[in-house]
Amino acid sequence: MSEWQGWIGREEERRDRIDASALARWLATLDRGAPSDGAVPQGFHWCLGLPDAPTAQLGNDGHPRRDESEDSFMPPAPLPRRMWASSEVEFLRPLRVGEAIARRSRIAAIAEKQGGSGKLLFVTIEHRTHAGDTLALRETQSIVFREAAPPDAPLSPPPPGATGFDPAAWDAHRPTTPNEPLLFRYSALTFNSHRIHYDLPYARDAERYRGLVVHGPLTATLLLDLAQRQFGDNALTRFAFRGLSPAICGEPLHLVLRGGGDAIELAAFAGDGRQIMSGTAAT
Repeated sequence: MSEWQGWIGREEERRDRIDASALARWLATLDRGAPSDGAVPQGFHWCLGLPDAPTAQLGNDGHPRRDESEDSFMPPAPLPRRMWASSEVEFLRPLRVGEAIARRSRIAAIAEKQGGSGKLLFVTIEHRTHAGDTLALRETQSIVFREAAPPDAPLSPPPPGATGFDPAAWDAHRPTTPNEPLLFRYSALTFNSHRIHYDLPYARDAERYRGLVVHGPLTATLLLDLAQRQFGDNALTRFAFRGLSPAICGEPLHLVLRGGGDAIELAAFAGDGRQIMSGTAAT
């Protein structure tokens, strides 16, 4: 049994209000327009109820430091590298500008595992987002903490291979190349100061990534944007994704989708066909 089992059941609540200016900046970041009915697009919820730790309380990686205090929501396991591994989201009804939001979060499970890179700690968090008195969204999120990378560890992911991605098997395909301004803007929208997204020497030398890392929820948001282009605004009732490999800033990213109804498959691939993310959805 993990020594962090005492953290299971720990809860926190964050309140927010959907601001028209914040939504306008999110839309500008994605180069898209607002839904015609005035609703908030799916994916914007990751910009609500943001962390607000003072700068002096950030750790070396840019995330808020974790400790044994009651104010520390996440367990202070001595594993310095953090990543958003997966999420399962249920969209119960669209959010709207001006609504007051309350997100109640609870640690549902903690599991220690041994992986190829060493010890892993998986923390499962259940989020419930209310708009006014109505439950608008449910999400189960998995965060994984990993050991520090050895200073001589190979850079991840491997250099691009010679093969290319073939979108022939997919119904919809959108190629894009995430760049530094996009990563900067998304970090600002989500108040995310994790240095792997903007500090190249840190990303390369401390965490041993080959370049700046595209945020997992940003890739997921781009997949939701592809679904919007295919099915319309706020069409999904559920969306699940899992990160499989880092997407690197400045390199091609292929967003693809196929199927419909309750059997939609989504994915993101690097230019050489390495899979970045897998996903499923239903309308």
